[in-house]
Amino acid sequence: MEKINLTSWGDFILLGFSDQPQLELVLFVVVLISYLLTLVGNSAIILVSCLDSKLHTPMYFFLTNLSFLDLCFTTSIVPQLLWNLKGPAKTITSTGCVIQLYVSLSLGSTECVLLTVMAFDRYVAVCRPLNYTSVMHPSFCKSLAGIAWVSGVGNSLIQSTIVLQLPRCGHRHLHHFLCEMPAMIKLACVDIHANEVQLFMATLVLLLLPMALILVSYGLIVQAVVKIKSTKAWHKVLGTCGSHLIVVSLFFGPCSAIYIQPKRSYGHSQGKFLTLFYTVVTPTLNPLIYTLRNKDVKGALKRMLRRKPNS
Repeated sequence: MEKINLTSWGDFILLGFSDQPQLELVLFVVVLISYLLTLVGNSAIILVSCLDSKLHTPMYFFLTNLSFLDLCFTTSIVPQLLWNLKGPAKTITSTGCVIQLYVSLSLGSTECVLLTVMAFDRYVAVCRPLNYTSVMHPSFCKSLAGIAWVSGVGNSLIQSTIVLQLPRCGHRHLHHFLCEMPAMIKLACVDIHANEVQLFMATLVLLLLPMALILVSYGLIVQAVVKIKSTKAWHKVLGTCGSHLIVVSLFFGPCSAIYIQPKRSYGHSQGKFLTLFYTVVTPTLNPLIYTLRNKDVKGALKRMLRRKPNS
């Protein structure tokens, strides 16, 4: 197969929202505010989870990983998006495009697996409370987090490398605001059926399979709570699992619409706005959801803010 030759590519043109110029200023403001909130919110969760000893539990270990992941994910996309929204120039260098493709796909894939791991953690907490400490011990939690990161990086290395080796015949116009797999595949000037099959198989393994495992986890949780037939137990489960369920819905919903839709709809306005939602809006909402719905996090934030500088 051909080697990736960055020097012969030239810059890519990210058409993004250029077909709706009246929206670009509004989107610039919305994306900028969302990005700043993402930086502040996720950094606060990481800081609180690390500093407050009461949050040194498996749940908050995984939440810290998720917050760090969201910080990196948005940072790999938003600065370039803001640059393109603020003016007529819509270019990204070939090197920048390659880096964005590898990093964003790696982090997006990691998030799919990490959210599944967090669902398993909630299953053990609700259905096996007496064994929770022995099952979710620190070394096992680190191994699960490591599997999530390694699987994401591995998926990106394989998929991105294959797509970047496709001949483009000078095509440089991406009908998107970032270098994303479906849009990159469409630049190829050869038969891409095999690549579409490969993308679909990767979607099955890293998107649909995690969704199925999450549904199974919550199905078992509901089954266990129904047997108890206690309103208090239902409230406890909602308090324990509600935030995670909302985050899962916000991430997997738009991702599914993008990667499971027919190939002809790649790059349409609807697809771009869905991608904008799960890459920019969802990482902004995640810390708000976990903070507003979680007494432990709110309590830790209050304790940290009340702490005297010399204490």
